[in-house]
Amino acid sequence: MAEKPKNTPGGKKDDDVPTTGHSWDGIEEYDNPMPRWWVWIFLITVVWSLGYWVAYPAWPGIQSATSGLLGYSSRANVATELEEFEARNEQWFAQLVEADLDAIREDPELHRFAVNAGASVFAAQCSQCHGAGGAGVQAQGYPNLLNDAWLWGGTMEAITTTVTWGIRNEDYPDARWSQMPAFGVDGLLDDDEIDAITQYVLAMSGQEHDEALLELGAEEYEWNCASCHGDDGGGNYDLGAPALNNQVWFYGGSEEDIRHSIYYSRFGVMPGFETRLREAEIRAVAAYVHQLGGGQ
Repeated sequence: MAEKPKNTPGGKKDDDVPTTGHSWDGIEEYDNPMPRWWVWIFLITVVWSLGYWVAYPAWPGIQSATSGLLGYSSRANVATELEEFEARNEQWFAQLVEADLDAIREDPELHRFAVNAGASVFAAQCSQCHGAGGAGVQAQGYPNLLNDAWLWGGTMEAITTTVTWGIRNEDYPDARWSQMPAFGVDGLLDDDEIDAITQYVLAMSGQEHDEALLELGAEEYEWNCASCHGDDGGGNYDLGAPALNNQVWFYGGSEEDIRHSIYYSRFGVMPGFETRLREAEIRAVAAYVHQLGGGQ
């Protein structure tokens, strides 16, 4: 938009230039022709677009688009690239299966591949319960994998077994299995005895407790709990019994949480992945979990 001047810079009226007829506040718009170079570029792009429609997929149909004379397909290209990467990875997966579990850590390149591949498997299959970073969810029974506290052992072999068969699930006869008695619900202990054991476990884990109940709690613990959790509360990998003499808890470590566990018992279930993952993927995720919190 430009105000139509009365005189040109040379002193002549510019009455030969037509206008579009638009006028606003005395300002009129010249109807000058487009630059020739711009017109040619525009025409070239039109011709180019016609050729593109013919050469590449462009026109949508009922079920698919036209394939174009060149037969180009970004989906097919991606599939080809994935196949190439899968072929490269298969060499490493084969080494994972053939290698001794403990020897995987001794091979830096193989271990690096296993950890990276295991991270992908963990994100897809395990993070829903254990969290994206492996920190778990306390008070819901999802163990924290970032520490060195293990229910069933933290060796590569132990972790692989746990991932393969799971814990307390009925799909696999080889699943890890243990069951804590429900001392209150089943009437094995009365309320006073359960209260005493609760205070003893609080003391064992270094928390505030009722000294008056420790003697009875120690006696009841020895008779009812030590066979699984150990005399000193150190736990038992063979039974999946957690240690009680630290600050690591799977269902919370408050007085209320501990009493609830004794009274009602806990029965966490983990699925097995023997039919969901290949052996190489199970070994890879085991290597990933092993290095998270300092495996045994």
